Amino acid sequence: MRGAVMHAPGDVRVEERKDPEIIVPSDAIIRISATCVCGSDLWPYRGIQAMDGPSPMGHEYVGIVEEVGSAVKTIKPGQFVIGSFFASDNTCEICQAGYQSSCVHREPIGSLGAQAGLLRVPLADGTLVATPDIPSDDLIPSFLAASDVLGTGWFGAVAAQAGPGKTVAVVGDGAVGLLAVLAAQRLGAERIIAMSRHEPRQKLAREFGATDIVTERGDEGVAKIKELTGGLGAHSVVEAVGTQESMMQAIRSTRPGGHVGYVGVAHGVELPGMELFFSHVHLHGGPAPVRQYLPQLIDLIWNRQIDPGKVFDLELPLDQAAEGYQAMDERRAIKVLLRP
Repeated sequence: MRGAVMHAPGDVRVEERKDPEIIVPSDAIIRISATCVCGSDLWPYRGIQAMDGPSPMGHEYVGIVEEVGSAVKTIKPGQFVIGSFFASDNTCEICQAGYQSSCVHREPIGSLGAQAGLLRVPLADGTLVATPDIPSDDLIPSFLAASDVLGTGWFGAVAAQAGPGKTVAVVGDGAVGLLAVLAAQRLGAERIIAMSRHEPRQKLAREFGATDIVTERGDEGVAKIKELTGGLGAHSVVEAVGTQESMMQAIRSTRPGGHVGYVGVAHGVELPGMELFFSHVHLHGGPAPVRQYLPQLIDLIWNRQIDPGKVFDLELPLDQAAEGYQAMDERRAIKVLLRP
């Protein structure tokens, strides 16, 4: 099969990879219908995250089940399925508490490489969720979004306790930040402030439910949020970038007693203890337990109540994955969908 492999920063190649096989009885093999490039894939692409030799890439996926191991009971060949970036058994105490991304048996999908024609999914019964039937092609981008960025944005909004009567600010205008806007709107937030400098992203944020746009960053961005909220700050802030500046902007934009949901993969973030102590801000986040939300998100997409697939503004064949990485790195694309 063909698959994307990152050999070094800035060096992504699509090359022949061995077809995956069932290794343990709880595995499934799926034929990928669509995959994509994630913002977190750009950390190693930019040389910010270290690599240990050539690495298969990709952790977002939807597709048709081709084969299942002998222990798989609920997932069947022929089903269209969505999974998340961590395989989980969905039965351990941590999973049952809603934190499948910290499952005691979790396995990272990224190391298996979903930017390919086929994918082995461990713990198939716990990881994969099937749609009611084979979806029409126009729904596939939205189901692919549910595999990571929609579920991650949703978790960010939930962790920030977005809801009725709340003012929500979103730091970050990538796919996760934009879908956190959509999630906050679905959760009933009264006011949603999207922080963005880019007109196409501002437009999509408005479509997803943003009521205000703030173009300033850093301390200026914080001051603008305070200005819009009577000097108090937002009730709920989603941090969807993962840098020192974005995290501090999120914390400082939150009113005392408010909540920050942080879902940007943190790189070089250090929190000043004394400032945090006196902020009275709740912090909750981490790798999103996408599996917790998949049944709900699949239902919303299947019934066409939400259209998160709009975050994909460039579609390419898998063989042009390198162009997809470059387009996202240069911010020419919000998110790139790849078709094997």
